[in-house]
Amino acid sequence: MGKANTNKPPVSLNCAVLTISDTRDSSNDTSGDYLVDSLRAAGHCCDTRAIASGNLYQLRKIISDWIADDTIQIVLTNGGTGFTHGKSTVDAIVPLLDKTITGFGELFRHLSYQDIGSSTLQSDAFAGAANNTLIFCMPGSTSACKTAWEGIIKEQLDSTHRPCNFGSHYHA
Repeated sequence: MGKANTNKPPVSLNCAVLTISDTRDSSNDTSGDYLVDSLRAAGHCCDTRAIASGNLYQLRKIISDWIADDTIQIVLTNGGTGFTHGKSTVDAIVPLLDKTITGFGELFRHLSYQDIGSSTLQSDAFAGAANNTLIFCMPGSTSACKTAWEGIIKEQLDSTHRPCNFGSHYHA
């Protein structure tokens, strides 16, 4: 097995951000703002963004449209992953996935435990892939989005991160 070429420039990925909330709009979506700003600061493109309620079918439509769009490579969602009635993010998105990335949820809960202790058990953060689109679903708090971005997603979207990353699966 040959050594990877570490001299290649980083790949800029086309991303979309979905905030799942019944109370947020464009004026107070701090988590969505944080994710868009973080993606752009890391050299990725994020021109697609939406805010939707937790309606199961509305979520499936948005995510399905983004999965079918060959220009969108990464989807980050925030919200609707907690352990309460009416949360439908998992039910809406998991059936759309071709494969799951089990380690994302496990690692997110491990990192989150350091901040919020055993309350992290109530997070259903998850990730997967569908039609060559990676989807990362995290809780809606800006703190949780920072934990996921800084502790996992930023490195995994960086095509120069070693020993492996998701970003290198896409070619510039």
